[in-house]
Amino acid sequence: MSALGVYLHVPFCRRRCDYCAFATYVDRDHLMGDYLAALRSDIERAVSAGDLASASAVFVGGGTPSRLAPDQLCSVLALVPTTPGAEVTVECNPEDVTDEGLASYLDAGVTRISLGVQARAAHVLASLGRHHDWDEAIGAAARVAGAGFVSWNLDLIYGAAGESDGDWSDTLAGVLGLDAPPPHVSAYALTVEPGTPLARDRARHPDDDVQARRYAMADEVLSAAGYLWEEISNWARPGHGCVYNNIAWQGGDYLGFGSAAHSHRDGRRWWNVRTPERYVAAVRAGRSAVAGSEVLDAQQRAFERLALALRTPVGVPSEALSWGSELDALVERREGRAVLTVTGRMLASEVSMRLRTGLEEHPRTAGILPR
Repeated sequence: MSALGVYLHVPFCRRRCDYCAFATYVDRDHLMGDYLAALRSDIERAVSAGDLASASAVFVGGGTPSRLAPDQLCSVLALVPTTPGAEVTVECNPEDVTDEGLASYLDAGVTRISLGVQARAAHVLASLGRHHDWDEAIGAAARVAGAGFVSWNLDLIYGAAGESDGDWSDTLAGVLGLDAPPPHVSAYALTVEPGTPLARDRARHPDDDVQARRYAMADEVLSAAGYLWEEISNWARPGHGCVYNNIAWQGGDYLGFGSAAHSHRDGRRWWNVRTPERYVAAVRAGRSAVAGSEVLDAQQRAFERLALALRTPVGVPSEALSWGSELDALVERREGRAVLTVTGRMLASEVSMRLRTGLEEHPRTAGILPR
């Protein structure tokens, strides 16, 4: 792929959600100025060295990018070279969204907002450790749609303790019932990450069967509303898929800036130091902020591209799978390709284990993706 993605990591949060294991911090706001200065220097250095050419998509994630003052964030975005019509996405929490902030984003070339709503019911939001309410979410969605963003995304999470099928149905209905429903919806199964408050409270751990049922509900409701399955946890109306995510799903190249940011180029992956203090110190000293790297060989690259493609409607060449009756309900054949069924999407990791056997048996055909 010739497309290039750029990821900018903002590690600051007002509060930490109970399920979050990302490299984010609630006690480092005093570092914001120094961190942004380091980000700008790091980007300028990459551009000057020829390492950062024009990006087809930029994604600002975290953390909570909307914790920053809009002019602070925009000062960083202004330094990232982009292609004409590039997608530029900023993640926002509902409680941070203002008309003035959205206008600043638009002026800076932001084309897409990703809004973290997660749930509708107050008790489900509380179980997740979220601190906004549904009214704030409705207001934020209306502001985003009204500001003129043609594409935007709304994030949901299912499987929280205390959530019923009815709660999840109400959430989906609430999203689709907005005056201007989002063109793109992400629905993620709640995952227990080590070291989080959720991990320490077994009573709040999600049930696999419940999550499978909720996933099937989401796919049925969103598909009926005209959304197309884009990736296991993502649905979009035609023309509103996330360009940045698709670069990653197709095994493309992306460069990450900021603490804990990951990058990939031509089969080499690397990642930056995890904490903002170490990132600032490294950039100030003129050192690389890279903490580690790995290089994939041709076989590993082929397998990884196939595993990513398997998560999407593109699927993989039929020859890439070692077929058996156990796959009948999980995968369907479409014009020489194998595509996950709804049930298969829930068991994608198990299906991908059959890819390795497929690679060993069909090393040439397994690496072929459609052009």
